[in-house]
Amino acid sequence: MEPFALRSRRVLTPGGPRPGVVFVRAGRIVEISDAAPAGTPVEDLGDLVLMPGLVDSHVHINEPGRAEWEGFETATAAAALGGVTSLVDMPLNCLPVTTTADALDAKAPPAARPQRGGCGLLGGVVPGNVAQLPAMVEAGAMGFKAFLCHSGIDEFPASERPVLLEAMRALGALDVPLLVHAELEHDLGELQDRDPRDYLAWLHARPRSFEDGAIAMVIDLVRETGCRVHVVHLSSGSALPMLRQARADGLPITVETCPHYLCLTAEEVPRGATEFKCAPPIRPAANRELLWRGLLDGVIDVVVSDHSPCVPGLKLPERGDFVEAWGGIASLQLGLAAVWTEASRR
Repeated sequence: MEPFALRSRRVLTPGGPRPGVVFVRAGRIVEISDAAPAGTPVEDLGDLVLMPGLVDSHVHINEPGRAEWEGFETATAAAALGGVTSLVDMPLNCLPVTTTADALDAKAPPAARPQRGGCGLLGGVVPGNVAQLPAMVEAGAMGFKAFLCHSGIDEFPASERPVLLEAMRALGALDVPLLVHAELEHDLGELQDRDPRDYLAWLHARPRSFEDGAIAMVIDLVRETGCRVHVVHLSSGSALPMLRQARADGLPITVETCPHYLCLTAEEVPRGATEFKCAPPIRPAANRELLWRGLLDGVIDVVVSDHSPCVPGLKLPERGDFVEAWGGIASLQLGLAAVWTEASRR
């Protein structure tokens, strides 16, 4: 590969955007300067932003076991088209789920195949596997994911408070973060007696109170254990005040949200359009404004995709049943464009 250079009036650097030239040799950035070395071909990008590749730290790639849903080859190709050069893969919905050192070893070879970008792996916390956690860290797990509710697949059961407490004590000693799907389900009674083709049937089945109660519990556990915790795919704007206070108190808690929560609203979801189903659900417009404020204020640290594809039939397109359809939005190559568009509009 011959050396080349890219020029832009907006090269994104740690100090902010500035005019510059990025010089590349053998596929690697050599330097950022005011001019390219003599004789180097230069492509002028004008006012287009020239920036590092993104890191998407919440992706369900599903290989091995469910590669027909998505495998590393197609996932990394989609990521590259969306400006993402580094991925972190969740411990489900692959088979086997990544809750043992052996399962992590089974996922490592396909994750390391030649592809368009790097891919890190997470382990999972489930009831009964705390003894596996040190071996999984030794095998390369970057962190661990736990669900406080049903994960959508039986192979990855929910972790109740005693399980979380035991795991967080172990992970705190290992200095490895726990990523938490924060929803605590409770009985909703008559709210579930809705037409399943109506998006409100799904929205009202997963109220903000599910998230708020779970996050409150997690904050208490962080105070008790000191374990680093990352709250994944925050959709509830009403949880932001307690997260802001926890951060002010010095607790090691970070927070992410997703493009679909920042760019879509419950009011816009058509009847029977199950491609919009995810958990937690896309919420009303007023809630979206709270998330944008949390992002602007820095309570929300990062925007990631929670890319969770499936084969089309699992979305039950003919029935349009929000309650029974698979929950997950496939957005890996769309996130930057969607968030950039919505942020620019603001």
